[in-house]
Amino acid sequence: MKNLAVLGSTGSVGTSTLDVVRQNRDLFNVEVLLANSNFDLMMKQYEEFSPKYIYLHDSEARKSFLSQARNFSSKTTLLSSEDEIENILESESIDIVVAAMVGVAGLVPVYQAVKNGKNVLLANKESYVVAGELLNNLSAANNSTIFPIDSEHSAIHQCLQGVHDKSSISRLILTGSGGPFLHKEMNEFSSITPKEAVAHPIWSMGEKISVDSSTMMNKCLEVIEARWLFNNENIDVLIHPEGLIHSLVEFKDNSMLAQLSVPDMKIPIAYGLGFPEKINSSSNKINFEEITNLTFMQPDYKKFPSLGLANDCLRAGGTSFTILNAVNEVCVDAFLKGKIAYLDIYKIISKVLDKSEINEVKELGDIFEADIRSRKETLDIIKLN
Repeated sequence: MKNLAVLGSTGSVGTSTLDVVRQNRDLFNVEVLLANSNFDLMMKQYEEFSPKYIYLHDSEARKSFLSQARNFSSKTTLLSSEDEIENILESESIDIVVAAMVGVAGLVPVYQAVKNGKNVLLANKESYVVAGELLNNLSAANNSTIFPIDSEHSAIHQCLQGVHDKSSISRLILTGSGGPFLHKEMNEFSSITPKEAVAHPIWSMGEKISVDSSTMMNKCLEVIEARWLFNNENIDVLIHPEGLIHSLVEFKDNSMLAQLSVPDMKIPIAYGLGFPEKINSSSNKINFEEITNLTFMQPDYKKFPSLGLANDCLRAGGTSFTILNAVNEVCVDAFLKGKIAYLDIYKIISKVLDKSEINEVKELGDIFEADIRSRKETLDIIKLN
């Protein structure tokens, strides 16, 4: 029986994780549930899984949770601070930390989990984008593992099983559906609304990730993440609208391996939780009789310029990853609130990157300093719009 800490339990990845746990009760015990403000769903999760610790980041949500909790168990502790979360992550009772929080807010708990030698299942790509090299070094020093549970990187991980000669790898190929605007004309992009941007044709995701998918910023972040996860800089992106092939690995002999499944986050989550064994994901199977076409195409960098920022940041290194992520988070939030137009997202990211000084990252403080500065610069630009 392995004890889990699910960070971001009320989000799409967190709820999918608990779906997998529900199918494998004999293998996993939920020790910690952490969320931002969704106390209603947290209440349901608490009643079903009886975790030892619960944390809601929003103070009003914590009050609401307590007011609605009937017969709140003395065996469960409602934590009141992030420091307490860090202490729990140091505990030997936690075996696996599922990092399902959205945004750079997940960096500190991920850092603490890695520092304390935990097996970290990573869906929080932003933390790895801004601190990949730092987390890799920390992982090596503390015998921790960082295991990807987003579909693309999980697919690559599966394709690389049994590959002992890393020099035989020619390139990694991340697939992407192309989002809701794959076939939309560029001259129509200026009128895109938040409602249109979050309507992903394949995946059911949160608003921020859905907007990233529509701009292809999600693939930009995934290229950077793959560079640190697999220590490989030869990474391409391939558009695959059907969303059945989740990524590929090409070898020097020109052969390829690909991973296929229905687009369901429970499959990579189950792979990460059970590795090296296969466990029940409760997902549907591929019905090959229903597949009429598998389509592939190169991404249009003019239409989706955010994708090109990955190589720019990989060349620049240092705090460029933090700046990219911070400005994107602020811009996506502003777009969803109607403060900027859709096309302004890339324009502002590019503007702030061009004017920013790129510094070396030696510690977490360097990342947070760049994050705060970049967010302020972005908000100042938005106010002038």
